[in-house]
Amino acid sequence: MQKFKTIIGTFVLISSLAAGQAYAASAAHDTSGQTVQQNQIQKLIRSARSQVGVTLSYDPSYTRLSFPNGDVDRSKGVCTDVIIRAYRDAFTYDLQAGVNRDMKSNFSIYPKNWGLSRPDSNIDHRRVPNLQVFFKRHAKVLPVTNSPSDYQPGDIVTQMLPGNLPHILIISDKKAADGITPLVIHNIGRGTREEDSLFQFKITGHYRFLPN
Repeated sequence: MQKFKTIIGTFVLISSLAAGQAYAASAAHDTSGQTVQQNQIQKLIRSARSQVGVTLSYDPSYTRLSFPNGDVDRSKGVCTDVIIRAYRDAFTYDLQAGVNRDMKSNFSIYPKNWGLSRPDSNIDHRRVPNLQVFFKRHAKVLPVTNSPSDYQPGDIVTQMLPGNLPHILIISDKKAADGITPLVIHNIGRGTREEDSLFQFKITGHYRFLPN
């Protein structure tokens, strides 16, 4: 009987050690995954912030672009260009190609605000409503709230400006003067800037997109 108890005790000890090792391995994996994600977010924010002082004006003119990775001169652009350039610089991920590919396969679900009968790689990715559809399909869709803590660094937010003008921005890792509300990085008409305007206009979408 004593021998049997010893065997059982040894088995329990081995099982406990194995479980502990498995938990430690899982925890290490989770920590590693979080670190990778945080590094990705920081790269995205740095890429957006690097446009401050470079993109100095807002220019919505239709421009014929190369494809893929087409861009207008970085001294100018629109709100979507901030996002497009940030993803290209941080991840070499091209939203021009991504949106074009998705629209070719799913053109019917994209807005028809501009009377197009087929995708246009010069402009589709530079239109906020198209990016909203793309992010709804390929990004993590997050709640739209009035709580500053719900908006994390690297998140993408869309807004509606007066006159029904759609706008898009990226959440910064810096805070406003209240120490709570995150700043945003965007081009709302005066070139790319980092400023306190998250709740200045109606929020229409909230996404988290970290391409693999």
